[in-house]
Amino acid sequence: MKYQRLEDLRIDNDLTQQDVADILLCQREVYRRYEKGTRELPLSFAITLAKYYDVSLDYLVGITNKKHPCPKEK
Repeated sequence: MKYQRLEDLRIDNDLTQQDVADILLCQREVYRRYEKGTRELPLSFAITLAKYYDVSLDYLVGITNKKHPCPKEK
């Protein structure tokens, strides 16, 4: 599964694949495979990137177009 948002968020934040790989403490080629969908993105990396980009996990993986989840009603 290709995660287009990974690439879009990286580009929107003026980062290279190497910059993101450094954030995740992995090799650039490994990150490139996550971005292109040839390797599954580990949940721990998805959480790290969602926090870094300040978006929800659902947005990061393309489930929703809302960057932040709706606040829960009490």
